[in-house]
Amino acid sequence: MACSLHVAWDDGLTAYDFGPEHPLNPVRVELTMALARETGVLDAPGVAFTPVEPASDELLKLIHEPSYIEAVKKAGQTLEPDEAYYLGTPDNPVFPNMHDAAALVSGASVAAARAVWSGAAPHAVNIAGGLHHAMPGHAWGFCVYNDASLAIAWLLEQGAKRVAYVDVDVHHGDGVQAMFYDDPRVMTISLHESPLTLFPGTGRPAETGGPGAEGYSVNVALPAGTDDARWLRAFDAIVPPLLREFQPEVLVTQHGADAHALDPLAHLMLSMDGQRRIGAELHRLAQETAGGRWVVLGGGGYELVQVVPRAWTHLLAEACGAELDPEAATPDAWRRFVRERTDDVPPLYMTDGRTAEFTPFEAGFDPADPVDQAIQATRRAVFPSQGIDPSL
Repeated sequence: MACSLHVAWDDGLTAYDFGPEHPLNPVRVELTMALARETGVLDAPGVAFTPVEPASDELLKLIHEPSYIEAVKKAGQTLEPDEAYYLGTPDNPVFPNMHDAAALVSGASVAAARAVWSGAAPHAVNIAGGLHHAMPGHAWGFCVYNDASLAIAWLLEQGAKRVAYVDVDVHHGDGVQAMFYDDPRVMTISLHESPLTLFPGTGRPAETGGPGAEGYSVNVALPAGTDDARWLRAFDAIVPPLLREFQPEVLVTQHGADAHALDPLAHLMLSMDGQRRIGAELHRLAQETAGGRWVVLGGGGYELVQVVPRAWTHLLAEACGAELDPEAATPDAWRRFVRERTDDVPPLYMTDGRTAEFTPFEAGFDPADPVDQAIQATRRAVFPSQGIDPSL
């Protein structure tokens, strides 16, 4: 079914650029938008573009410390590192006009949230967003400002009483968790590679929320090597029961594409087909539990040509009800554009040709299986706080 989707977009969103040698190259966003155009997704019925303005200082102060905002502005002008705020590190190099670029990304996520909260559209997306590591007082993990947290904080300012955030990036959504750890109005759910093997080293099942918010921070720490079937089994065992119980007014999701097997910075083994199914499952849950109100953000993903553009084009297609044929070839015009912009060979097809199926956890628990152990650890840690029996 076709549905209304607002896309928060401005060409300036590609100015969030740490330099050509940095893994978070904005060409991945440029290639995504190009592929979405060439496949007709952005011309689908009900798709509209939402104007974007940079987040003001007052807006950024909903989640970030004033001194940090000033430090970002200064670093973007002087191009000098500021160790106190983790600016100028290998992960977070300073670059010209850094504040302006980061504020525009944050403004785009707030624009997406505004479109959904106002009723202008049931779904809205900022594909350049999802910078989920930034902390209140410092940069962290390629993230200067935390646009995901800002969108949530803005929704709370408008009167939202229950906002759910589901993060499927391979890295733990530590910044978003930290900002709402003590707030029972926000349920954060992160499925990520185990902190034993991947940055940022947090996201254990025992991280369940602060006093008065126990059970509202949910972490599923998956072992390296987890594939489509095991990842989807974990998702199905954790996310739907919690969202059905919580009944959010808005569902905010972060869709880092770095859980794919080709990603150079992580160790999970998902396929394009598995990632495509994740988007479909979250769309279904937005319809079922949040009245269809769905704010969609990008995130990580460092295989810039083979993975990110296809994963996010499928996500955009899912959000607007213009589902793409998984067996379709990538458009010739897009392949030419890829060769013009990069030295890489473009993928020939829109998916990896896999079947993303799984066996539900309820069909039987294998105590020797590390993924089942991770599922059980999370269910035991948070389900009782939500009134759900972890054994069911």
